[in-house]
Amino acid sequence: MKKILLSFLLGSIAIQGFSQGNVYKQGTGKFEGLAMTPPMGWNSWNTFETNIDEKLVKETADIMVSTGMAAAGYTYIVLDDGWMTKERDANGNLIPDPIKFPSGMKSLIDYVHSKGLKFGLYNCAGTHTCAGYPGTRGYEYQDARFYANLGIDFLKYDWCNTAGINAPEAYATMSNALKTAGRPIVFSLCEWGDNKPWDWGKPIGNLWRISGDIYPCFDCEFHHEEGNWSSWGFMKIAEMRKDIRKFSGPDHWNDFDMMEVGDGMTNTEDKTHFAMWCMMASPLIAGNDFRKMSKETLAILTNKELIAVNQDKLGIQGFKLSAEDGLEVWVKPLSDGAWAITFLNRTDAPKKINYDWKKNPIKDADFGFEVDFNKSIFKIKDLWKNKEAGTTKKNFTGDIASHDVITLKLIP
Repeated sequence: MKKILLSFLLGSIAIQGFSQGNVYKQGTGKFEGLAMTPPMGWNSWNTFETNIDEKLVKETADIMVSTGMAAAGYTYIVLDDGWMTKERDANGNLIPDPIKFPSGMKSLIDYVHSKGLKFGLYNCAGTHTCAGYPGTRGYEYQDARFYANLGIDFLKYDWCNTAGINAPEAYATMSNALKTAGRPIVFSLCEWGDNKPWDWGKPIGNLWRISGDIYPCFDCEFHHEEGNWSSWGFMKIAEMRKDIRKFSGPDHWNDFDMMEVGDGMTNTEDKTHFAMWCMMASPLIAGNDFRKMSKETLAILTNKELIAVNQDKLGIQGFKLSAEDGLEVWVKPLSDGAWAITFLNRTDAPKKINYDWKKNPIKDADFGFEVDFNKSIFKIKDLWKNKEAGTTKKNFTGDIASHDVITLKLIP
């Protein structure tokens, strides 16, 4: 009875948040307000899979600071699958791998925090993670306390080995466990979109994956013979789900997966990939090896004008306005009445643009924004060239290479 009473009393205590002075209360649902713009950072999986260690993390943190990535907004370092041992200890606790992390996970997290960055870990709603490490099924509250005691800031929660498990209930259980543990932790639902997390995820998590894993290509499907599943090119993912943009917004984002910028595509395709993730208001989580990063890749990832489109406080996901002969126009309403416009060449040949604004009004059916260029004139800024490009009084003209983009900001 004392345990029950103590549990009730603890459940009634307001807990002081670790960021922005917010006061959080224990109970159901996520910690509110932790991701008012799409989270930005780095995740280990795309390049390293389970081949991770503390040296990699420290070097990555150092580079994020020294290259200006941290100043550009990249905040989180997230260790994906493979950070723990294959078995829990005698008390059921997760064990960070002592070979990969000889100084201990707490020491590593303290190092990342000392750089002004935040730290994230990975686990899975199933009995085992995707790589066969201990999953959280049945250990949700124990694991949440473990994460809170370590001082992590972000949890990516995957969906492998979940036969017979109800997705909304599983994710709600972990969300409540994190809330009860008391430390504000961004909760990233990695459910792949199979159970439509956009329908139920808003009170549970701060972001949710809408697809299976990304693959470093423009528009391909890469089929994995082992396990009979597919990874997807970034344009496949960008258009995989229809009519879900209305479910995305501040603190509840559609997550189009970690980026493949710098992971083997052309610089042009990297640029297009980054532009699309900014247009879609997707979390910007890099997945490349920063230690081998080219100047071109760094320039793409730290383009402040594009990042501002992604991080715009209005928080609205963009959409495809038109497509003709492989030339697409994507638009995103921004705060203060501005718009981001991306011309995308889906074809294998260069294209010429001659765009008559007056013949192409914009109407956003989901959020009610619209513009008639016969009635409103906007100044144009080319965000990749960082220079003015006239106004909407005249047609916009230009050349666009295969798989390339031109991204503009229209300013009232």
